[in-house]
Amino acid sequence: MPDPAVASAFRRIPALPRGFELAAEGISRQLHLLPTGLAWGEQAAAAIIAGQGWPLADGWAAFTALGVLLRRPHGADLAVAPFSEVVAWAESETPEITRHVSGLIHRIGRRRPAWAGFDLSRPLVMGIVNVTPDSFSDGGEAFPAEAAITRALAMIEAGADIIDVGGESTRPGAQPVPPEEEERRVLPVVRALAERGITVSIDTRHARVMDSAVAAGAGIINDVTALAGDPDSLRVAARSGADLCLMHMQGDDPRTMQAAPRYACAPLDVLDDLAERVAACEAAGIERSRICIDPGIGFGKTPEHNAQILGSLALLHGLGLPVLLGVSRKSFIPRLSRGEDARHRLPGTLAAELAGVDAGMHVLRVHDVPETVQALAIWRAMRTGA
Repeated sequence: MPDPAVASAFRRIPALPRGFELAAEGISRQLHLLPTGLAWGEQAAAAIIAGQGWPLADGWAAFTALGVLLRRPHGADLAVAPFSEVVAWAESETPEITRHVSGLIHRIGRRRPAWAGFDLSRPLVMGIVNVTPDSFSDGGEAFPAEAAITRALAMIEAGADIIDVGGESTRPGAQPVPPEEEERRVLPVVRALAERGITVSIDTRHARVMDSAVAAGAGIINDVTALAGDPDSLRVAARSGADLCLMHMQGDDPRTMQAAPRYACAPLDVLDDLAERVAACEAAGIERSRICIDPGIGFGKTPEHNAQILGSLALLHGLGLPVLLGVSRKSFIPRLSRGEDARHRLPGTLAAELAGVDAGMHVLRVHDVPETVQALAIWRAMRTGA
């Protein structure tokens, strides 16, 4: 069944909707599917073989039930039913609904192509290296390039697959950094890591930095504005050939994003906004196979919004793309817990991350690489027997 956090995001209804009228904006924005009743390993395989379940991204999880979400003007209705019952329901509705639901199910279940050169048959670990004096939990620790390189190499040794290098803090209230200063901070680090054969992601919202970092060896552009913050970002990203991570943020400025976040339905609003950014990328000539999405936990969201999104992460599979989850040490953890500072949020971080990989998240962006790698090793043994 859906996570209890979803209860405040959706209005539960007792039965699948019948005979409803389609909204003017179209069925793709009105009707969504939330995979639930998740199973893993042999249990997942058995459910699929029996026709009682369907895979999540042809990966380690399967769903045996679906939440049918119907958008309303100020929220969404949720009805949950077994997988086979939802399929039968869709086939009994109009041809448009039948096609839409069938397409969504197949998009949810389809195998994701390799991203950034990695097979996505297991969760990837992306280690965070902030070459900044003011990031919220580790600002100043890797500010000199030499310290950043040392930290990154230790993360690779501990099992990280990707290193995400950033030169501008995007914490709430952070002051912007000129692109030339951002380049001064990150380019020596990107170059040194790429020369060692390490997959490097550049965490930036500035087109100039994207361009120079890719030239220095970065293979991934990770943008908190989903390539909307700089008018040149889409063009630069398209011609770069780099793989992309598009993150959701309400508003376009980290300084003000937490002023008054508002959503009609946070999980669906995030999904729809990401769908629009993916469409913008495709219109700019960027292939879908280059794109990963990130719901942007903590970026223009209250703790309640974060909990609602985390409670319905599997909804994001409806876009048919790899999904990155970044929850490491974020402030929603102490706000939902006991006010812990950034250094004492590892248990909450791991809880959210493991719930994410249970829901089929493909990449975890983390500060604490050794602990995450260990947690994933236990998770794999329990969930997949590997």
